[in-house]
Amino acid sequence: MSGNIKLPMGIEDFERIRQDGFYYVDKTGLIRDLLENIAYVNLFTRPRRFGKTLNMSMIKHFFEIGSDCTLFDGLEISRETELCDKYQGKFPVISISLKNAEGDTFDKARKKLQSIIGNEAVRFSFLADSGNLNKTERQQYTKLIELNETGSFAMSDELLENSLLMLSRFLQKHYEQKTIILIDEYDVPLDKAYQAGYYDTMVNFIRTLFGQALKTNSSLYFAVLTGCIVSAFAEPSEEASLLHGTGRESIFTGLNNFNVYTIKDVRYREYFGFTDKEVRQMLAYYGFTGQYGAVKDWYDGYLFGNTNIYCPWDVINYCGDLRDGSVSEPQNYWINTSSNNIIRKFIDKSDGITRNEIELLLDGKSIQKKIRQELTYRDLDSSIENLWSILFTTGYLTKCGKDEGNLTGLIIPNKEVQWIFEEQIQEWFRVETKKDLQMLESFCKAFEENNTDAIEKGFTSYLRKTISIRDTSVRKKMKENFYHGILLGLFAEASGWKVSSNAECGDGYSDISIEVEEKEIGIIIELKYAGKADFDRACAEALKQINDRNYEEALIDDGMTTIHKYGIACYKKRCKVISG
Repeated sequence: MSGNIKLPMGIEDFERIRQDGFYYVDKTGLIRDLLENIAYVNLFTRPRRFGKTLNMSMIKHFFEIGSDCTLFDGLEISRETELCDKYQGKFPVISISLKNAEGDTFDKARKKLQSIIGNEAVRFSFLADSGNLNKTERQQYTKLIELNETGSFAMSDELLENSLLMLSRFLQKHYEQKTIILIDEYDVPLDKAYQAGYYDTMVNFIRTLFGQALKTNSSLYFAVLTGCIVSAFAEPSEEASLLHGTGRESIFTGLNNFNVYTIKDVRYREYFGFTDKEVRQMLAYYGFTGQYGAVKDWYDGYLFGNTNIYCPWDVINYCGDLRDGSVSEPQNYWINTSSNNIIRKFIDKSDGITRNEIELLLDGKSIQKKIRQELTYRDLDSSIENLWSILFTTGYLTKCGKDEGNLTGLIIPNKEVQWIFEEQIQEWFRVETKKDLQMLESFCKAFEENNTDAIEKGFTSYLRKTISIRDTSVRKKMKENFYHGILLGLFAEASGWKVSSNAECGDGYSDISIEVEEKEIGIIIELKYAGKADFDRACAEALKQINDRNYEEALIDDGMTTIHKYGIACYKKRCKVISG
């Protein structure tokens, strides 16, 4: 019998998960390790949907004064009695998430930041009457939560830039205890600003906001930040990384106790995402042990430090759908949680060499690249090499094996991400082909005119432009499907064509059948993969299949008076076309 504990699908609040009895994969060991290796500022970078927000909520509820200590009963951290006695419920905590700090203009994004910080300040309304604060400080706090006539927070730019610093100082004075600051998704405002065109302005603002709170703040006990990439704070004219103080006016300059933990680090490797043991336990609890292989193929494959990690968002959602009976096969959950434009940008910028490398990755092989983990958003468009690094840090690629010198082996982690690559490649190809409509029209016209030389030349040209998705290691039928898909994509733009794929014709199902009704022309295409470049044999086999199974009957019945039959054989990025 499967377990009946609810799955926390989309729930990132630690308190709710524990109070409402949701299934929880214990990550509280992170608190112990954080305290044992404490730094003034701690930055964790992981791909989206790997549990960063839930972990930040867990940290908040452990340290914050007034939190319910019973939330941690029975969990790993509860066995660390000395740590719990010393730290649990002992600190004021400022906790904000910047995941929604966005807008199509800086003004709209700034208002979002006002709302985020203002609402956090409201949590500490007792500061307005605190006897430990002087009159001026109480007035300053009141300004942080003051609303304008529209009901929005009214704090000025200067006040907003100093808000985290001021709030931490007020909390320290009130509690007589230094403050912990938690900033989730710290790099989102920079990402959104870059996309919307106000990057420079946002950089300057965030640098001041964070610099005040993290660099010169004597009221700070420690801070934890999370994000997808390591750096987002370079000056527009700067090439150097700011995280280690090599760039001018870095927010982290002067911080001698600053630790960055990326997906390449061994420390904290098991606390973001699910380990294999945790996944096996979850599947066993819900009675889905038989789906372990599928879960591993689709959602495992990430190497954090030296540990294999599953995407927790995928595993939880798949288990939930299995319990509901809504699905049986793994689904693509991760793709719907954010834009996948980075892959499209990457493909757009790729040259012939890069496309060959993409083909190797799609074939399950690894490539060696120099990875820069310290990047600004301005770096994204500066070179294709930087985009490799972004694909790695954001989870579209993962580490494979040990680094060799300054080179890191990269591989596509699992079937879900493979599918994302394939979808983006196909969309890119569809867009690219539309850029030269004259070439596309000539290619389609060649089928109507039975011009095999033009068909062969045109199709070869398209094959050389695209990125082969399935070619070398998969089954023959899947290879044929790849070429089948390319042709269908090209024919989609043909005016006046009725195109059918795998339609019932005669005594079987033709790969592609076409009716050009105005001209009463019928076209039948059978595609074959030419193993070892044996084009003639493959073409002959295709034509024989068309004739033996009488594929033309359906077209004749529909009134097509001229029937063109094509056997097309493909091998890698070459093809041959024979009519019969």
